Amino acid sequence: MSSKVYSTGSRAKDHQPTGVECLPLPEANAEAIDFLSSLHEEELQMLFFSESLAMVSDTGEPQGELTIEVQRGKYQEKLGVLTSCLFVHAFSRGFLDKMLCGNSLLGYLSEKLELMEQHSQDFIKFLILPMERKTSLLKQDDQLAVTRSIKEGEQDLGFQTIQVDHQQAEVFIVEQTVHSEEGIPMSCQYYLLSDGHLAKRIQVGSPGCCIITKMPILREVDEIEPRPVFEKKPPVWEEDMELYSKFLDRKEELRLGHASYLRQHPEAHALISDFLLFLLLRQPEDVVTFAAEFFGPFDPRRPSSPALGSSHRPNPFR
Repeated sequence: MSSKVYSTGSRAKDHQPTGVECLPLPEANAEAIDFLSSLHEEELQMLFFSESLAMVSDTGEPQGELTIEVQRGKYQEKLGVLTSCLFVHAFSRGFLDKMLCGNSLLGYLSEKLELMEQHSQDFIKFLILPMERKTSLLKQDDQLAVTRSIKEGEQDLGFQTIQVDHQQAEVFIVEQTVHSEEGIPMSCQYYLLSDGHLAKRIQVGSPGCCIITKMPILREVDEIEPRPVFEKKPPVWEEDMELYSKFLDRKEELRLGHASYLRQHPEAHALISDFLLFLLLRQPEDVVTFAAEFFGPFDPRRPSSPALGSSHRPNPFR
């Protein structure tokens, strides 16, 4: 893995090419400053929104998505003081010539729309040389400290066999090199086991190295077996001894409970006997209506019957 770091920790005005005539720093437009200063609170409210946009090619084919969000937030300054700010987040991901690419932006603005901190990242997953670039801006007094890093590709050194704890282990080696405008490049080699364990680390140029002293238990990829399919069968509870035993116990429990209730309420037995006696004597065609007329007078909510009989007897279902 090869990466390059430029102007780390340096201020924007100090980062100037060597041996080239220094150009004057750009100045803000006076009209732009007046416009920003003239904005009122109700106008700033219109800045808060959240939206997603589809990225399409010139032929109308979908290529990705862009999401933008602006909302109120809190920003912590150097002394730990929290101040109100505008939080801006933008993120896009898509494909460029069938290669995945994207960028993100995270920024904090003061209520006067002054930039306090900003982080941006861009990446392109080239098949041979992936690239990633990160830039950070941090306000310090009246200046901005700029940090930028670029990571280009990966450099693999193939597979080797090393000895770990009296065992031979095959490792995959990756080298990372960081370049800076100041100082010499720094390279490190990482020896990785098959499951990602770091077995050895060497800093190029250093007389020593880091190595594990005991062979770890390598993690294996779990094979996901398909779920078994069981055919649905109608439950035959009579053949299940446990369920059948519970059924018999519940049946006996209900029988004893019903018998106990009838012993405590002998009037229920007399009432049912009277009903069966009248039913057998009358033998009506409509048993349900006959039962309703028989038990209707026992309903406390039923209106009282007239003293004189009537040929239009009230229907118990009305």
